[in-house]
Amino acid sequence: MKKTSLHAVVQLNASSKEWVVFVHGAGGSTATWKYQIETFKSFYNILLVDLRDHGKSKNIEPEIEKYNFDLISKDLKDLLDEHKIKKAHFITLSFGSVIMQDLSIKHPKLVASAIFAGGIFKANNLIKSFVQLARIFNLFLPYKWMYSIFSYLLMPYRTHQTSRKIYQKQAQKLTPTEYMKWVGLYGEFFKLLDRFYCQEINFPALALMGKEDYIFLNSAKSFAKNHPSVIYKEIMEAGHICNIDQAEIFNELALDFTRQHQYKETVDFPTLHTHKIKAG
Repeated sequence: MKKTSLHAVVQLNASSKEWVVFVHGAGGSTATWKYQIETFKSFYNILLVDLRDHGKSKNIEPEIEKYNFDLISKDLKDLLDEHKIKKAHFITLSFGSVIMQDLSIKHPKLVASAIFAGGIFKANNLIKSFVQLARIFNLFLPYKWMYSIFSYLLMPYRTHQTSRKIYQKQAQKLTPTEYMKWVGLYGEFFKLLDRFYCQEINFPALALMGKEDYIFLNSAKSFAKNHPSVIYKEIMEAGHICNIDQAEIFNELALDFTRQHQYKETVDFPTLHTHKIKAG
């Protein structure tokens, strides 16, 4: 069945006028946020997005042969317009953080606040090596093997087992053709990271990282250090997909952050339990 817009899951809250929009990473889907829905729907209207080719966002018309960030950001902006969302808190994961960077550059008034979970920022040597390795493997390995191998490279520890399995299951829903279109985005990838890193961040942002996210951790620290509006926090015993590895702690930190940056009158919030974390 052909579609003209992205698939999304919507949960409305009659007590709130604020929105939280969830944007997954490459190979993910709305299922990425299964442990966040119950927490956030109690306080906000929520929109969970399936990016083009992911989850149930299949056969989007018109069909595009070559992807770029203009297209991906337009998909997202069109979906927000469809739901009459003029401003929102954005919670993003991994490659979704890069899409958020592009969206915020193009449409800054949309962003009430942004949370970059497992965020990808300035490309240091480790990140460049990781991307280059993926490109090399892509020449001779089937893409499903690629996702399996890189899920272990990104999430190597036993504490990452649940997030690794969810990631692998979601990623296998991409077809080889769809996968190659998303690989094509890496032509713009580093330029976009550099542009966002060098500009002033004029909205409140939280880089929320798993302590065991060894590939992307240092660049997130550097990004927060160089931007006063960006807060950096680490979650212990969590890897790249920290919203699954330590969902309860992630939810409390993320909800606390959005509470601090309300953009309309909303409901009162209960007191949350405190967990031991390491904050940068």
